Amino acid sequence: MESTIKEKKSSSAFIGDMLGGTTAMLVALPAAIAFGLIIFAPLGPAFSGKAAIGGIMGTIALGLLAPLFGGTKSLVSAPSAPGAAVLAVFVTELLNKGSIPPEVIPVYITLVAFFAGIVQLIIGKIGGGKVIKYIPYPVVAGYLSGVGVLILTGQLPKLLGLTKEINIWHGIYMFQEWKWESICVGVATIVMMYFAPKIIKAIPAAIIGLLAGIICYFIASTVNSSLLMVDHNPFIIGPISASVSDLYGMFSNQIKLASSLDFHSASILIAPVLTLSVLLSIDTLKTCVVLDALTMSRHNSNKELVGQGIGNMGSALLCGIPGSGTMGPTLVNLSSGGKTKMSGFFVGISALLVLLLLGKLVAWIPYAALAGILIVVAMRMIDFKSLSLLKHSSTVFDFVVIIAVVISAVTMSLIAAAGVGIAMAIILFLREQMRISVIRRKTFGNLKFSKKIRLENERKILEEQGKHTLIVELQGQLFFGTADQLLSEIEPVMADCKYILFDMRRVQSMDFTAANRMKQILARIKDKDGFLIFTSVPLSLPSGQNVKEYLEYLGLAETVNLKFFDELDSALEWVEDQILVQEKVKEDNKILELREIEFFNEFSEDALKTFSLTLEEKTYKKDELIFKTKEEGDEIYFIRKGNVKIVLPLAHGIFHHLVTIPKGGFFGDMSFLDMRKRSADAISMEDAILYILSRKKFNEITSKHPEVAGKFFEKLALVISNRLRQSDKELKALQES
Repeated sequence: MESTIKEKKSSSAFIGDMLGGTTAMLVALPAAIAFGLIIFAPLGPAFSGKAAIGGIMGTIALGLLAPLFGGTKSLVSAPSAPGAAVLAVFVTELLNKGSIPPEVIPVYITLVAFFAGIVQLIIGKIGGGKVIKYIPYPVVAGYLSGVGVLILTGQLPKLLGLTKEINIWHGIYMFQEWKWESICVGVATIVMMYFAPKIIKAIPAAIIGLLAGIICYFIASTVNSSLLMVDHNPFIIGPISASVSDLYGMFSNQIKLASSLDFHSASILIAPVLTLSVLLSIDTLKTCVVLDALTMSRHNSNKELVGQGIGNMGSALLCGIPGSGTMGPTLVNLSSGGKTKMSGFFVGISALLVLLLLGKLVAWIPYAALAGILIVVAMRMIDFKSLSLLKHSSTVFDFVVIIAVVISAVTMSLIAAAGVGIAMAIILFLREQMRISVIRRKTFGNLKFSKKIRLENERKILEEQGKHTLIVELQGQLFFGTADQLLSEIEPVMADCKYILFDMRRVQSMDFTAANRMKQILARIKDKDGFLIFTSVPLSLPSGQNVKEYLEYLGLAETVNLKFFDELDSALEWVEDQILVQEKVKEDNKILELREIEFFNEFSEDALKTFSLTLEEKTYKKDELIFKTKEEGDEIYFIRKGNVKIVLPLAHGIFHHLVTIPKGGFFGDMSFLDMRKRSADAISMEDAILYILSRKKFNEITSKHPEVAGKFFEKLALVISNRLRQSDKELKALQES
């Protein structure tokens, strides 16, 4: 039963792929022939047959090879507009040089296509497919719009029936040179391509438009009988050699011409090869992204570029023109039943059958009909929606980028536009980086404190003197574009600061300019005997940069006035200790008596005597565990000597430092109050002596001396209240900074 279901599904998928691929070919093939004509147009009508064959062979090679080695489901690869535009410009430039015979130029086209395929293959193999997708949209939109404008201006003369010698800008005003036959055929094609999808959705618009153009052509032949001639007819493609022997002869001639190439001028291939490979890759991956959204799948960018590279190499070897994963045929394939990568394979098979069985009929395709198809394609490539970017000041520059690339493509060349696009991409990147503030948060030492709990008198001093401590959390890229932003942000408050702390945990890179700004800040704070402190300095960024080593190499090694700490809290604790020392608050090794512990300093002698008879004293070694998470316990601890840290155990053996309790402080109050299990670990940071009061013994005090117990709870509530108020103060500063 299961095998029968699988066979039905397999049979259904095969039929869907065959129908989808064949239908997609009907869209791809006319466009491919038109793209071939665009490329060979500068060489004159004598190359029309070679141009048509090039478009067909490109469709065959890409259809057969790209799906096998790429494998994105439903993707159709065929000659495309961006590739045609790049090669048309390349052919024009070679022709203008005058040093290369026209009959040899097709060999140069083959070489550019072949090496572009190799570059695509390499990009895919080294994982560059993911990088290409991150080229800014305004650059891509500008480039494709530029290609659209070039195709539009290149096809208008064919639509008007102008001869090759007449420039389009002059030809627009030379009405006497217009050919009514071409205009009728072209307009009929454009009109049907526009209205066909609204009337007949089952048949691709390009096929209906082409048929309309051909029908219009033969109707026009009733008025002008010369249109029925095949040879030397300027309105149609004309005879092409489509037999196996003719194709073999064309390949042999291509190989023979290759021997006459001047490889000393191979440098002329570099720019078009790189431009073509990148543009075809972008066009393919853009189509794949749309396809992912429609099929709820996910393509493999690198694998697809390998397939496209092999496809373009194969196309070049067969004298075809290069291409990419194309949007129109792909959408037709998908809507016609093509579900797997084999549907793209059927595009190549059906194109081969057309060449072998119907090749002679290609001769009757009118130039104006192909021009009409290409004009519609060009208009769709031009991003008219980008005009909306002018509505908002924040996106005006994006519009400027698009226009700059378009103007470069039209007035100079696509290769120049590629250079402008790269430059604009860099500017866009720098703009976005400079828009993001490198300062994530900025606050002062009287609003943010270390995790070490301070006694009341110390806390008052720190709140007063903390205004001279500036804490800056940095983020992102510290480079020449943001370095001045950092200095400008802190300069207004530097004059009143003795301590400047830079938390660099979120820094992603740093360059020489940013490091030099740090040296300027150090020099200015050093003049006031202040301190510059770096915390959480990255030792290994994804780029491989060790920021601490980089700073030290540039002269920012640790000195009296420059300190490094592993984390912000350690740096804050050090700064607080420095402030307390300067304010003559000294920490000694004296073991505190009960009355000297801050919690008990307002208790009467009788109350102190009552507690002293109840408290237990215990000594702990350095790093000794006092209690641990989920442990039963109801004791509260008062520190006579040493410091205790409270840590929260996390997964994978990691601990989060919650707070440090100094001599004279207390901890364990949560379990003492609710008599539930411990919520954290308490660890002695050094040799410590503690007073311990259990809840059981405290309850005995309560029964005998209720007024003492009341005083104890009142004091405990006050201390906890003060801690919460300080936390609120820090949280408020955190949210407002």
